[in-house]
Amino acid sequence: MELADPGTPTPPTDGVPALTSPPPPRRRRVPLLSVSIAIVAVLAGSALFMSCYSLGRHAAGDPGTPPSESDAFQPFWDTYHSINDRYAGGAVDRIAVIQGAIRGMIDSLGDPYSAYLSSDDYRKTLQGISGQFEGIGAEITSRSGNGTDGCAPLGPECRLVVTRPLPGSPAATAGVLPGDVVVSVDGNGVDGLDVDTARERIRGPKGSVVSLALQRDGKPVELAITRDIVQEQEVESRVLGDGTVGYVKLSGFSDTSADSVVSALKGHVGAGRTKLILDLRGNPGGYVTAARKIASQFIGSGVVFWEQDAQGNQVPTASLEDGVATDPRIQVVVIVDHGSASASEIVAGALQDTKRATLVGQRSFGKGTVQQWQELTGEGGAFKLTVARWLTPAKRWIHGVGLTPDVVVTLPDHLPVGTDPDLAKALEVLGVAATGSVSEMAA
Repeated sequence: MELADPGTPTPPTDGVPALTSPPPPRRRRVPLLSVSIAIVAVLAGSALFMSCYSLGRHAAGDPGTPPSESDAFQPFWDTYHSINDRYAGGAVDRIAVIQGAIRGMIDSLGDPYSAYLSSDDYRKTLQGISGQFEGIGAEITSRSGNGTDGCAPLGPECRLVVTRPLPGSPAATAGVLPGDVVVSVDGNGVDGLDVDTARERIRGPKGSVVSLALQRDGKPVELAITRDIVQEQEVESRVLGDGTVGYVKLSGFSDTSADSVVSALKGHVGAGRTKLILDLRGNPGGYVTAARKIASQFIGSGVVFWEQDAQGNQVPTASLEDGVATDPRIQVVVIVDHGSASASEIVAGALQDTKRATLVGQRSFGKGTVQQWQELTGEGGAFKLTVARWLTPAKRWIHGVGLTPDVVVTLPDHLPVGTDPDLAKALEVLGVAATGSVSEMAA
């Protein structure tokens, strides 16, 4: 499955969707359709040379070891056989030894975007890049006493606050409300944790129960919530500028989110709006197929991105030519920031190079490599490996550099609550007064 992700958190072949993470996430055949941090990755069905190994006394006799490389592999097989035959410290878990060897091979590359995952971690990753997770379905943030979000660590002056229970989620069904402060999870306090660690404690397998101690208007509330599979709502659509501007915010690149973006754009264009804002801030990426589909909504024809393999071959990926907002009379602004990565950068870079949109905000993350997921047999898990670079239509490689917005917005160190300079500037670029529109976004 090929993905474009930021290394996380991120679309496949052989029936698995592609991502641009972590990830991120996937079918008509597209040349090495890879991508998003959220990750560019591909899920393939082939296996490593050790997946179906059989033991032998000589390297050249070990299946998967080419005779021409027998000398190079001799130390490996000697080590493996010594562990298996002579280790006296206890029983040898051969699966664990093999998985450790695979992990070591991947780690030796020194590539932050190539990694080995256990079967369980791989399953969770695929859920994440597909816009699903197992948990209670509540959006949370850390909030300081002055109302500013993003503080750390959690404590008396930095509380874990529910911003929204997702509609129809276990959290909503159990009665969790916006503004609830999470005090403890299963009897364990959250002070000293960061938001990500606290989130992992709240999440858990479908069917399991988590007990939350909450504070609501200063009063204690205890809730026992049965976890389930939750579909994230990755697309938010609003109308701004007194009805003249269609705003679409995208938080991930799953196949579901791409369809939702198309639906939202159809609604705005169908209503006669000729000014559109695509907000990709904080979006780590996902499936490259989703990135291609979303970019194609604005680019009528031509190259959306290029993919360059290990041999230097460059293959173009073209627009799907079925976009709903390709009319040049429709003005488009894309908002990006340092958290916009991978698939987000594929879309933003494509619209910038083709002059189809004006980029507003801060320099993007800079994730320009493509990973491929490869499943291993049995409970061997999977690994993702960097197999290509992706380039913008103008063949720019933004890895480690990022995209520089056409209109750079410098944010203050302390952003006043209820203000959004990026959105205000986007509206200004479209010739729309920001007064009233920014507060509408914060509602």
